[in-house]
Amino acid sequence: MIKIRTPLILVNFKTYPQGTGKKAIELAKTAEKVSLETDVYIGVVPSLTDISSIACLTSIPVFAQHVDPIKFGGFTGHILAESIKEAGAVGTLINHSERQLKLADIDATIKRTEELDLVSIVCANNPSVSAAVASLKPNMVAVEPPELIGTGIPVSKAKPEVVTKTVALIKQIDPSVVVLCGAGITAGKDVAAALRLGTEGVLVASGVVKARDPYKVLLEFAEATTKM
Repeated sequence: MIKIRTPLILVNFKTYPQGTGKKAIELAKTAEKVSLETDVYIGVVPSLTDISSIACLTSIPVFAQHVDPIKFGGFTGHILAESIKEAGAVGTLINHSERQLKLADIDATIKRTEELDLVSIVCANNPSVSAAVASLKPNMVAVEPPELIGTGIPVSKAKPEVVTKTVALIKQIDPSVVVLCGAGITAGKDVAAALRLGTEGVLVASGVVKARDPYKVLLEFAEATTKM
C-alpha cells in the first residue's frame, strides 16, 4: 500500500465541468505543481473515466470516487476495485454523502480495498457515524456534515465540536486511523483551523475545483499546513 503523508490535502473533482476530461488533467497538474513546490502531500479524486489519464501524466496520488464491494463476475455497471487499481488509483472514497452506502456495504468495501492494498477513505456525517465506521478499520475517516458541503461555511468554524468529538472518538477506537475534515473549506485559514482541531488533513471540492485560480487556492492551503 502506498504510504500517505500527512497533513493531506485531498481534492474531490466530483463531476464538475471544471474537473472533467481535459480540464481534470489540467487541474491535476496544477495540484502536482503546488505539491512539488511546497512539499505538501496533495491527492486528487477525479471521475472514474479520468483516473488513468491523470495517473499516467502526474506523480500525485489519484483516488477513485467510489468502488463497489464486488469481485470479478456478472456485475454490469458496478465498479471493480481491481479496475480502479489497474487504472492507477491508489485508493478510494467510500460512502460520500452523494454516494451513501449501508454499513454492511461499507464494511465489505473496506475489506475489498484491504485485499488489494488500496487506501480506504470513509466519509461520515457526524461523530457517532465516524466512530462506527472507524471500528471497521479503514485507513482514513473524513467527517463532512452534508448540510455544509458546497456552502463555503467551513465545519471547523460552524461546528468545531463535530470535528473535535470525531477526532476524540476515532482515536479512542483506533489511533492509527487518519482523520480528515471536509465541507465548506475555501481558504487557508479553514485548513489551519481544521488542523488545530486535531485533524490530519482536509477533503475539499468546490473551493478548489470551482475557484477562479485553483493554483492560488491550493498554494494558500498548502502554505497553511506548513505553518501549523
